[in-house]
Amino acid sequence: MSVQIIARDGEPEYAVLPWADYQALLQAAGCQEVAATVAPSPTPSANRAPLAQLQTLREAKGLSAEALARSVGISPHYLAMIESGERQPDAAILRSLAWELGLEGWS
Repeated sequence: MSVQIIARDGEPEYAVLPWADYQALLQAAGCQEVAATVAPSPTPSANRAPLAQLQTLREAKGLSAEALARSVGISPHYLAMIESGERQPDAAILRSLAWELGLEGWS
């Protein structure tokens, strides 16, 4: 059995083990197998359509790239990469962009 121990303040707090080993432990303990409930990961293309319009939305609000980038807490260069599709922002940056542009549904 391959187990990773995660400690906090020098004391073991979590044990991470492969799914098959976990299922075997459940079976040995007399428990039923637990179905894996994994939330689907959002695809990168799920947010691409609104991001493709980011520059247009920014310009419609009368914001310069520099002003929007600074208010979101990123560099103007990084904003340019997001606007061009070269980079995909993380959820926190996406929320900040939505807030600054007055948009809903970007999370």
